[in-house]
Amino acid sequence: MADLDALTTTHLEKARTAEHGRSAEVVVHDGTLRQTVLALLEGVELGEHNSPPAASVLVLHGRVRITALEGDEEVRAGQLRVLTHARHAVLALEDSVFLLTTVTSIPHP
Repeated sequence: MADLDALTTTHLEKARTAEHGRSAEVVVHDGTLRQTVLALLEGVELGEHNSPPAASVLVLHGRVRITALEGDEEVRAGQLRVLTHARHAVLALEDSVFLLTTVTSIPHP
């Protein structure tokens, strides 16, 4: 069982000492399902990247801006957002931790 409060604290501390101001850990890996805790220090960005077939972000601490073709959206602690299927980027507006849930592929029957 993952303790999200403990993971938030741990990864914020790791991000503060990391060269690039971020820390991540896969906490669930079950078939095509992945859940990853990511910590980004204020101003750190995960540059534009492709989205998996399905994904969501649950912000555990802080605030992030998700930038995508259809526009920018700020997501705060306690908020859950389904990610676009288009390319997008994530910028930490303050020291932040979020749980990224992804489906890495969709099995064909």
